[in-house]
Parts: sequence; C-alpha cells; structure tokens
Amino acid sequence: MPMPRLPERFDGDPGPFGVDLHMHSTASDGALAPSDVVALCAERGISLMALSDHDTVAGVEEAAEAARRHDMCLLPASEFSTRWQGISIHVVGLLPNGVHGALVEALEGQAQAREARAAVIAQRMEKLGLDDALARAREQAGPHRPLGRPDFARALVAAGLVPDIATAFRKHLGSGKVGDVKAHWPALTEVVGWIVAAGGVAVLAHPLRYGLTRRKRGLLLDDLVAAGGQAAELVNGFQNPDVTRDLARQLDERGLYASLGSDFHFPGGYLAPGSMSPVPRTAVPPVWTHPRLADFVAMGCDAPAAGAL
Repeated sequence: MPMPRLPERFDGDPGPFGVDLHMHSTASDGALAPSDVVALCAERGISLMALSDHDTVAGVEEAAEAARRHDMCLLPASEFSTRWQGISIHVVGLLPNGVHGALVEALEGQAQAREARAAVIAQRMEKLGLDDALARAREQAGPHRPLGRPDFARALVAAGLVPDIATAFRKHLGSGKVGDVKAHWPALTEVVGWIVAAGGVAVLAHPLRYGLTRRKRGLLLDDLVAAGGQAAELVNGFQNPDVTRDLARQLDERGLYASLGSDFHFPGGYLAPGSMSPVPRTAVPPVWTHPRLADFVAMGCDAPAAGAL
C-alpha cells in the first residue's frame, strides 16, 4: 500500500509525523499483544512503526499481519541489550530484510543470556526477601516470554515488599542497583555488527537516559559509529528541548541519522504510541531516509516472508 509522504528533513515542523520506531508488546515486557499494539497505533494515526521487543522478533509476524489489515507500514525490529564500558546500553535494530544468517543464532544467544540473567536477578531478589523469586516473576510474565526486570518488579509489589513498580526500580532494580545485572550481555560493537551484517540499521536507543555526561555520550556515539552504527534516537518519549538540540548537534557532527520512538510499553501511562517531544529543526536526516530503509518504506513495508523472521 502507498505510504503517506514522510518528511525528508526536520525543518522545524513539530509534527506529529505519524512515526514511532520503538515500541514493545507481550513478546517481551509490554502489556499488549503485538496485534493490539498495531491497532492502537492505527487509532493514533501512526503510519510507520517498528515493534522493537527486547532481544526477540517473536511478535513481528503477528504485528506485520495486523499492519497489513490496517494499511500501515511495519518495520521488523528488535531492541538488543549490550554492554559498553560497564554500562547497559540498548541498540534498536531496524531490520528491513528480517532475521537471517548469523542474526538467528545471535538472537538465540540473547534469549539464553536473558535466562541466565533472570536466574541471577532471582537469587539477588531472594536475599531481599522475595521467596521463590524466579517462579514469582514467571507468574507475572506468563509462560512464554523471557523474564525481565519489570517482571521481578511486579513480583516485589505482589509480595508486598514495595508499594509500586517505581519504588521497586528505585530501590532494587534500576541502574546500579542490586538487580541491575549486565554481565550476560554482549559488547556494543558485536551487536552492531550483527545488525549491520543482516542488512539492518543499528540505532542507539534513548541516548539521554543513560545518565552520561555530554563528553561520555560523545564517546559512546563515536564507538557506535566505529562499529558501523548508523543512527540514534534523537527523540525518545518526552525530553528537554535544549538537551534534544544539543544531542542533534552531536549526531550531526558524526553523520548519524535520527530516529524517533515513544518506548511504549502499556496503555494508560504517560507514553502512548507516537507520543514524544517535538523534533527541533536540524540538518540530521530522518532514519527512514537511510538507503537501507528508504525503498522498503516507500514500497509500503512489504515485510519479509515469515520464515525470515
């Protein structure tokens, strides 16, 4: 189906552009099934979307079928967990060719890493008083998908050990806390290599959320570029406009493309599909104009065959 015309540059029009390239479903730690995420995006006027569940493309086939019913363009994607200088860093792989070759094995390895990581988190949560933590987290997640920190957070709330999920992260599971286990993730450079080799575009996710100084964020972007990464999320949800403009300068200096995403996980929160801060005027090109994505998007995102996912 024909795509609504997307801007080829960010000329100061605040949008919305009908684009959201960072969202989650029940295939990882989101609350809605993939098809329901697509339906919500359609209600909110999204024309170009990516389902970027953590370290999996398990929901993409269902989402692609739903997107065709709603005359929307869906990019296969996944949000990969990585390590960089001892910090947990996420990279969204936009995968117009689907998952094939070495990326299949890489995603299997990521799933195994998630299982091993969940076991370590469970041991640490048990020391905090959450008996049988792995089983309790599994109750929260359901039987199929890999466990993540939000599942342990919900288990802590259900056990009455913390009043809410925000407190669970602030005290036990957030960055630098006892439940923030990073050792099982591969290096940033390795993950970027997987994505690029599969014909995809490697996008640094939410670069403003890692608590880095401007200088260290620049070093992270330098290493992303050196590994072959092509883009970063200029806007992820809601953020300070002055900091966004400064981030745009950092991307422009390195020849990176700009992606946009809400990081949507569940309805009712302050982030809904397509909800994000305005994009400032900048010379940084939109990621959908990248040569690896432009034709795919212009043709209406004819998704790869199911076997490629």
